[in-house]
Amino acid sequence: MTYHEILNIIIFNRVKIVKVTVLSTIIIFLILFFVYPVTYRATVTVLPPENNSRMTGFESLLGGQGFSDFLTGSGNNANSQLFMQILKSRSAALMVVKKNNLEKFYNIKNEYRAVQKLENNLNVEVSKESIISLSVNVTTKLFPIFTGQSDSVRKLAAVLSNSFIEGLDHINREKLISKAKESREFIGQQLVQTKARLDSAENELMSFQKSNKTVSLPEQVNAAIKAAADIRTEIMKTEVEIGMMQNNLREDNKTLIALKDKLQQLKDQYSKMEMGNQDYLVTFKNVPELGKHLANLLREVKIQNEVYSMLQQQYYKELIQEHKDIPTVQILDPAIPPLSASSPRTIFSTVMGGIFVFIVMCFISIVSERKTYLFKKSKSEE
Repeated sequence: MTYHEILNIIIFNRVKIVKVTVLSTIIIFLILFFVYPVTYRATVTVLPPENNSRMTGFESLLGGQGFSDFLTGSGNNANSQLFMQILKSRSAALMVVKKNNLEKFYNIKNEYRAVQKLENNLNVEVSKESIISLSVNVTTKLFPIFTGQSDSVRKLAAVLSNSFIEGLDHINREKLISKAKESREFIGQQLVQTKARLDSAENELMSFQKSNKTVSLPEQVNAAIKAAADIRTEIMKTEVEIGMMQNNLREDNKTLIALKDKLQQLKDQYSKMEMGNQDYLVTFKNVPELGKHLANLLREVKIQNEVYSMLQQQYYKELIQEHKDIPTVQILDPAIPPLSASSPRTIFSTVMGGIFVFIVMCFISIVSERKTYLFKKSKSEE
């Protein structure tokens, strides 16, 4: 058929096509307006997390670098992509389900099925500026105008979006506090062991001084003791760092390898001092036997004192950090009840539906006329 014939068919059947199109458009509008469920979406936006996240006390012992930096090898402890994955996690969704009793709203008895449905309605995006946008689609039941659900669902959409951010904040703080707790417990164990060694060294020194009526040492020896104590303290500090990190890092981690190399160098330096290497002006083997024994005792007491003071300082930093309750998520715009529904788009959908019906009716008319034409043609040929 030619375009001219097709146009003639449409014009010839225009009344029927227009009537069906108008009627269908009205029906579509009425269904969308009165029957079809309405979906609301409230968006909350979160500022990108700071690159330099707050450090635990043990992390300051590591020279000011975040512990997670060692784990990831990067300087960005908590980035927007990480926050987005936390928001999409089952843990976050489960917190929101329990807090807002969504099992009842979804009419689902199993909370994990409610979590699955909530996750299907969750929208999380990260802009190029690393700003996180989150919204939850909340849908009414059929006949929303008559059931009066619109206001409650509109408010629930905002509540759920804000609840997700609260869940993100809770999970993030919980992880940081857990990290501080882990550090505190580890340092606490080291503190107990160091205190026992310090008490033992002090008691031994006291007994030696009583037995030998105290022995004075030359200034050079005292300086050597201080130098050796400083090196030994640095050795123990490095050992604590390695002990804290090696359970969380792979053996081929660059930071862990560097710390082990540093530890070996310190031990070599300390061994040279003890063995009397000629590079040192004063060596312990040149000190008379009684003085040498006293020097060793004084050095051990000084080492244990230094280590104990360092560990005690870090222990209380971790203890304070563990009990801090500082929000880690900064909200740019909290979610508020939306003024209009996100779907259905009644006018747009009605117009598109009307256009679709019009096209279908034109196609039906053309096909019908085509069949009639072919049928008449076949009859005439007979």
